[in-house]
Amino acid sequence: MAYNKLNEEERRVIINKGTEFAFSGKYWDYKEDGTYICRQCNQPLFRSDAKFDSGTGWPSFDNALPNAIKEVPDSDGRRIEIVCSNCGGHLGHIFRGEGFTPKNTRYCVNSISLDFIKD
Repeated sequence: MAYNKLNEEERRVIINKGTEFAFSGKYWDYKEDGTYICRQCNQPLFRSDAKFDSGTGWPSFDNALPNAIKEVPDSDGRRIEIVCSNCGGHLGHIFRGEGFTPKNTRYCVNSISLDFIKD
């Protein structure tokens, strides 16, 4: 399968499981209506109506599109990594029980792992 060409920083995060600095990404405070997609393979991941301001500096969502995300325990066992279910690209981590929304789930995503399609 052909994927989008990634620059060095995108590869650092998406392929090598890095993290961008908080409050630095394009989408942490983005408010348009549409769909967030995987930067590497264009798979739809999140709808904008699932996005909320967690105050953490990364895009946060309380719901993913069906079958779009795969959860993988980190090697240290402390967190759960989220990856694109299509290409395996690193997106960020999932946190539960924080109380930010009624769904009590926060998909914490690196902006650099995403692209956006406006409605």
